[in-house]
Amino acid sequence: MTSYVFITGGVVSSLGKGITSACLGAILEARGLSISMIKLDPYLNVDPGTMSPFQHGEVFVTHDGTETDLDLGHYERFVRTAKGGRNSNFTTGRIYESVIRKERRGDYLGATVQVIPHITDEIKQSVGKGAGDADICLVEIGGTVGDIESLPFLEAIRQMGIELGREKVVYVHLTLVPYIATSHEIKTKPTQHSVKELRSIGIQPDVLVCRSEAPLPDEQRRKIALFTNVPKDAVISAYDVDDLYKIPEMMHAQGLDDIVTKQLQLDLPEADLSEWQSIVEAKRNPTSEVNIAMVGKYMDLKDSYISLSEALLHGGIHTRTRVNIHYIESADIEEQGAGCLENMDGIVVPGGFGDRGIEGKIVAVRFARENGIPYLGICLGLQVAVIEAARNLAGLDGAMSTEFHRDTPHPVVALITEWQDVSGDLEQRDEGSDLGGTMRLGAQQVHLAEGSLAATSYGATLIEERHRHRYEVNNNYRAQLEDAGLRFSGTSVDDLVEMVEIPGHPWFLASQFHPEFTSNPRDGHPLFIGFITAARQHHEGILPKVAEA
Repeated sequence: MTSYVFITGGVVSSLGKGITSACLGAILEARGLSISMIKLDPYLNVDPGTMSPFQHGEVFVTHDGTETDLDLGHYERFVRTAKGGRNSNFTTGRIYESVIRKERRGDYLGATVQVIPHITDEIKQSVGKGAGDADICLVEIGGTVGDIESLPFLEAIRQMGIELGREKVVYVHLTLVPYIATSHEIKTKPTQHSVKELRSIGIQPDVLVCRSEAPLPDEQRRKIALFTNVPKDAVISAYDVDDLYKIPEMMHAQGLDDIVTKQLQLDLPEADLSEWQSIVEAKRNPTSEVNIAMVGKYMDLKDSYISLSEALLHGGIHTRTRVNIHYIESADIEEQGAGCLENMDGIVVPGGFGDRGIEGKIVAVRFARENGIPYLGICLGLQVAVIEAARNLAGLDGAMSTEFHRDTPHPVVALITEWQDVSGDLEQRDEGSDLGGTMRLGAQQVHLAEGSLAATSYGATLIEERHRHRYEVNNNYRAQLEDAGLRFSGTSVDDLVEMVEIPGHPWFLASQFHPEFTSNPRDGHPLFIGFITAARQHHEGILPKVAEA
């Protein structure tokens, strides 16, 4: 029978519940347990798929094509057994939608539908689905204790503690312990009040994870333990570190996994954290460095590209390279030109939606192509590479995607209905009725051309990667673009373009899919390892020039 660890947060948001959950999962997995992980989000959106990256950060895509909270990316990067899917992320909107649908069907036999028991029962059933047959299911509750939106989730996990028994449930609460510089004092009162709020709704935390700038002194740990009714040994100091991947060992050193497994009455071998130690060692002792320009449109919020940033760093881990990521607004390149790219060893153009900054991305692609700088395009990064080649190699003036210019004379990127021989007026395309329902989502097979850079990078000609996009490369232009020098090295099972490259360029590769969603620090990902290797060679001056390749 699955045991549960519920992770809540208090005082302020963005303290790191997702990282805490992921790292605890990593340690428990290192002790031989299978782990499932769930994120419960209090917002009313059914999923984060249509939410602005500026508000919510990245939308992570699971293997089955579910658009989820970015914390599921943390889970998959840290825990190999935690494979997310439809039942790994539940929002208030999705819970209420399900309950209302059941009420309309008459499933409740005419009863008055209420938050308790109907909403809380739905939450508990959803958590049970997500847990599967794992040894331990870690459930993170979004928001902070005291938020009105998260109360049904907190009530549901309180009930689960009673129904399953306390030997099957552990409550972990993450709080802030601020340091007031002017008075040189560490303040425990916010943590005390947060726990008081949690206890007022019937949950006594078993473990406190206290976020602070520096390790928490024993005096403050004793004080927190006294006022919160938590054993001192269960007050864990989660202090700031310079490397995310040091956190599992930090938590293990303080006995977090021992506290959890003891309460769950599990007799397990010691955690083997050697892989995490190797990762930290590789990051601490690089043998070279590279400067990578990430040219996007959501640069004010780095969480918008968190999986991609981490995947680049994973490439650095596996090549012993320090990766310095420079976040560059594509709109700035439009206004100021490509001068900011001159000292870069590699250029990445990530995915995105909307036309703001699109010409700046096209300029970045051209700069990489003409100057022999390694280029990696992802999703929209592939589409702008095709547009740039159409304009500047094939001479198709005005080439563009119909996403940005409906009346372009050369729609080299468009919705399938705009270029395939299908019936129906293009004005009737189903684009606005359900934005989440018109995308190509999730893992799909990709065929790679023999001898291509893509196939060489993967070491295979058949791969599977995750997608999240609506617009496709227009197959009617493929022959013309190939004649101009663009190689279509990857295609889907139904002959849609998946990868492009430029023969003769030192390293130029773009994918319609999102390889960053399957990268993790222990295994890396072939595209990012290959890209960072090429960027390193560029930095060291040993990458062949365009004319020599």
